[in-house]
Amino acid sequence: MSEITLNYASPVDLDAHGRYRPGDRPGPRYPFQGRITDDGAGEFPAEPGRYHLYVAAVCPYAQRAAIVRSLKGLQDVVSLSYVDDERDGRGWAFRERRGADPVNGFAILREAYEATEPGFDGHVSVPVLWDRQSGRIVSNDFPDITLDLGAKFGGDPEVDLYPEELRPEIDALNARIYEYVNTAAGRVASATTEAEYHEARKAVIAFLEELDARLADRRFLFGSGITESDVRLWPTLLRFDVSDNPGARISERPLTAFPNLWDYARDLYQHPAFHENTDFGALSTPEGETDPWRVTVEPSHADWDLPHRRAAL
Repeated sequence: MSEITLNYASPVDLDAHGRYRPGDRPGPRYPFQGRITDDGAGEFPAEPGRYHLYVAAVCPYAQRAAIVRSLKGLQDVVSLSYVDDERDGRGWAFRERRGADPVNGFAILREAYEATEPGFDGHVSVPVLWDRQSGRIVSNDFPDITLDLGAKFGGDPEVDLYPEELRPEIDALNARIYEYVNTAAGRVASATTEAEYHEARKAVIAFLEELDARLADRRFLFGSGITESDVRLWPTLLRFDVSDNPGARISERPLTAFPNLWDYARDLYQHPAFHENTDFGALSTPEGETDPWRVTVEPSHADWDLPHRRAAL
């Protein structure tokens, strides 16, 4: 195997390259949707050491993949590296802060997309699951990546994030988590009228209240074990008080004002798989929307190491 040349992208330069705007890119958002198989068939059979994850510390969808990799104990099965926290118009890049690309020596993550589809000019997202053997992307479809990491590579048999008997319920809850939590800040922030804004934010608050009530008598969303739903919800909860809420001005109530949800969020944070894949330094507060009819929300930095008292549930 030839030695990889480690390259770094030049510093973020908004004057030269502009801001990265996913909506300006042509084509589907997640065009690469290969799946890992565990029966030896298909293009991408599960093989230790064959696959690599590209993630970003700032991205909640990428954080999910890193968490599942740790939950299943796949650190020696699927390798992982980070892109830089900041982007300009070139998209995700490798810089000294997070380290070089150890697999291909790419300076810009777009190179992985172009290696997979020559002339690619679409959206470049993370996480990316890369196949060393074929030299191309398996998938950049974030829901499939965590499902495959959780089920196709073996790993800890005690960790079943997607139990077959619960899949219909998990899928239904995941759809609501995506609408009312994962993408909620964008929807609330993009409201153009006072009525639209209040309707959107009240729907989010109502769902948070529903989750808070659900967690009153169960440790995790589906009982005593962590599932795919917990992995999908938690990274957005982590960001709620620091970025999503003050940026979109969703609720006067911080996460800490939802007692069961706040205890639950700390419980997961204190689990090694969540804790070791969290970098609070990567979370920033965007400029808040300035419409006069939006509620006032200040960033809140709570103590995530406080005891959670949920182990008995």
